Amino acid sequence: MNNRAPSKPHGVGIGLRPPHYESIFETPRRIDWLEIVPENFVDNDGTARRVLRRCAERWPVIAHGVSMSLGGRSPFDDAYVAGLKQLLDELDAPYYTDHLCYAAIEGVAYHDLLPLPFTEEAVRHCAGRIRELADRLERPVGVENISFYAVMPGSDMTHGEFVTAVTEEADCGLLLDVNNVFVNASNHGGDPLAWLRALPLHRTMQMHVAGHQEEEGRLIDNHGRPVVAGVFSVLREALAATGAVPVLLEWDTDIPELDRVLDEADAVRDVFVEILGADAATGSDAA
Repeated sequence: MNNRAPSKPHGVGIGLRPPHYESIFETPRRIDWLEIVPENFVDNDGTARRVLRRCAERWPVIAHGVSMSLGGRSPFDDAYVAGLKQLLDELDAPYYTDHLCYAAIEGVAYHDLLPLPFTEEAVRHCAGRIRELADRLERPVGVENISFYAVMPGSDMTHGEFVTAVTEEADCGLLLDVNNVFVNASNHGGDPLAWLRALPLHRTMQMHVAGHQEEEGRLIDNHGRPVVAGVFSVLREALAATGAVPVLLEWDTDIPELDRVLDEADAVRDVFVEILGADAATGSDAA
């Protein structure tokens, strides 16, 4: 990819999604960076990859995977990992992120992010796989704190203790999803800010913020609604603790037109500026 934009993201980004493949090049509005789901681009030399190449000339692009199954038992798919590394190299991506969960069993993909038991055994297992993947991708790997709707049998740690132990054992970064913090606190009880502070915030390399919906008294992390006030409160606390890490506005279901997504990204940027100042939102004070 020639004439690339700087690879390091700053400020507030949005996801690159198919409904916006044309309009994203036409909008005059501010977009700081883009995040992709790499499964849609690895070994794909069609329209999606051509759009990505154009985007990479204008904006930093970060890859956030959904199927690596870092907590799974099956070996990584060698061909996919090789293709992913090639994609990340083309993007000059400074890091790769995925979810701290499992997503497949014995080669069968569940197309969902399933929670692990919060145990020392799971810590060691996940950390080893994270280190292996970082070595193979030749770049840091960050893990996302997922939303979970049940605590797995055998768990003898809290969620915060588990995420902290994995990131320390793997010496990896945290992709801090503040909506997941809010959703988990609502579904399992407790103060969202206490759930936030239990996570290894000093390892935060990026954040996600999104909307959710309520179903039968439970919050569902569906990435298909505007961000609620409570999630913005968690975001404020998180940014105050971490400083100027890049923040992504996720909108992945019931995707509206690009202007509506950018309206929401602007609202996230307003919080970013409120807490850290305008210079931080432009990356001018980034290390």
